[in-house]
Amino acid sequence: MDLEPQLRAIGNQAGTAIEAATNLEQLEETEVRFLGRKGELAALMKEMGAVSAEDRPKIGAFANEVKTDIEAALEKKRNQLAQASIGQKLSSEQEDVTEPGMKPSEGHLHLVTQAIREFTDIFERAGFQRVRPPEVDWDWFAFEALNMPKDHPARDDWETFFMNAPMSEKKNEGRMLLTPHTTNGTAHLLKDQKPPIRAISIGKTYRRQIDLTHLPMFHQFDGVYVDKGVNLTHLLGIIEYFVKNFFGPDRKVRIRPYHFRFTEPSFEIDISTDSKMGKNGWLELGGAGMLHPNVIKAAGLDPEEYSGLAFGWGVERTYMMKEGLQLDDIRTLYKNDLRFLQQF
Repeated sequence: MDLEPQLRAIGNQAGTAIEAATNLEQLEETEVRFLGRKGELAALMKEMGAVSAEDRPKIGAFANEVKTDIEAALEKKRNQLAQASIGQKLSSEQEDVTEPGMKPSEGHLHLVTQAIREFTDIFERAGFQRVRPPEVDWDWFAFEALNMPKDHPARDDWETFFMNAPMSEKKNEGRMLLTPHTTNGTAHLLKDQKPPIRAISIGKTYRRQIDLTHLPMFHQFDGVYVDKGVNLTHLLGIIEYFVKNFFGPDRKVRIRPYHFRFTEPSFEIDISTDSKMGKNGWLELGGAGMLHPNVIKAAGLDPEEYSGLAFGWGVERTYMMKEGLQLDDIRTLYKNDLRFLQQF
């Protein structure tokens, strides 16, 4: 049985049908008709069993040639139709380049970042340099250099996030930890710089606490001023300067005696509230005091020659005390709720 004429006929018919196709849908139908599993070429090849053994290789090679030619013609036509389709769209879908575009939605800085920048700006105007204390530090900088004894509750595993890491290779630096306060920045400054030192440390800190007013990760602000002749009047002046610039000129400041290991004397700082905040009275801002002589000594300085002051408070809690901010749960700041964040 000689299939060659029939194969040649199928090739010619396919070529005619391909050239006649005016769109991609018609071309797809032509491909299925001739090259599909149930197409004309496949049906004809089922007759190969009737071809003599000596003619079978020749007919098979010719069938592959016909199939290859059809596939090439299909690809060529497909490209032509695709280009024609694009050209038609370009000519019919004109774009007015003078028409105003759609403005994409814009985000803004997180409330905590806004607070940090505001703190930084206020203290830079007073001559304070901002530094970034390490988030991962050694026990010596977080506790030992700050006059905290070995049995201090803050050095307990249930209070501080100690790292599962080797001890420091340097003498007396101890265990690695996630710093529980930015006062470790003060320890680094006193170790690495010579007075006068006037700086603020703002960074992330970590403690094992979480409730309406506490977070396991929060931002803390810490200020230090070390020089000859620094005294309590400097401390009170700096605190009042911050309060009136951050909270408003009508806010008042008071201090109460307290106890911190790294300051002596030590104080709690309160700021006044007013009717706009829903109540009158006092709110606790943070802690402050004059650097303890042992902290001065740990830095290799003579406490008879140098004195210093320190103050610090949580960034999130401080911003919650700002007039007009109704926030009764500090955890709301980090829930990524746009209904809350877009207010600021």
